[in-house]
Amino acid sequence: TFISTAVAKTMFGMVDFSGNTDAALLALVAAMIGAIGWGIFCWFFGIPCSKSHSLIAGITGGAVAMNGWAGVVPSEWVKVIYGMVFSLLAGFALGWVFTKIIERVFEMANRQAANIVFTAIQDLCAVALSFLHGAQDGQKFMSIAMLGIALSFGSSTPDAGGFPMWVMITCSLAISAGTVVGGKRIIKSVGMDMVKLEKYQGVAANFSTVFTLLFASLTGMPVSTGHCNTSAIMGVGASRSIKRVNWSIAKNMLLAWVITFPACGLIGFVLAKLFMMLA
Repeated sequence: TFISTAVAKTMFGMVDFSGNTDAALLALVAAMIGAIGWGIFCWFFGIPCSKSHSLIAGITGGAVAMNGWAGVVPSEWVKVIYGMVFSLLAGFALGWVFTKIIERVFEMANRQAANIVFTAIQDLCAVALSFLHGAQDGQKFMSIAMLGIALSFGSSTPDAGGFPMWVMITCSLAISAGTVVGGKRIIKSVGMDMVKLEKYQGVAANFSTVFTLLFASLTGMPVSTGHCNTSAIMGVGASRSIKRVNWSIAKNMLLAWVITFPACGLIGFVLAKLFMMLA
């Protein structure tokens, strides 16, 4: 939110929960439960599904349950599709390009000395990625929090005055805690099982992810941080040889990405209908 609120504006505009705010709040809660449940399922099996896409699909299902297809705003929702295509293509291409550049620049460098440099660069990249994770995924979750607050006070339009600090801090702490507690399975699948990376290749993947996330955040495209990073790692591995990528794991990841939208959308829709019926 310090560099841009474009992603938040997209999230606010892609669905319409107008109408009975009590029913809308129930639909939103149901959508969130569906997205969380899907995330737990994928985490348990170590599948790096997109929490962003789970959230988007879930609230879309809830909005459709609330207002039919009028609950979806195509002109804003299509940015999700743009973001998916962009993150996969840009992540892969930039991962490949940055690997080639680093190999050329450090071609004559001492291996041990170069690794010290790459370790320091990785630390800086980790800071940048954490910041951009907030600029992307943080904005999405804060947007939904603001929508929930607005609905609880009888308004279907979130306050346009910005995010309260307590919302920003709460979402930041939740994202950080989730990464610390549940990130190991996903890290192993992406960073160890799919491709074996050397230090300079990790730097190339990080550079790719940073540039992809920065561009998407500034232009308002809601992309998945996990998708950007995973496609970058695949691009890095493929730069040496297409066989260096464990495509069976990559295939499972792609399958999870494809299934996420209909699965979370359907779960959000069914739960929203159920909650509103029982209210």
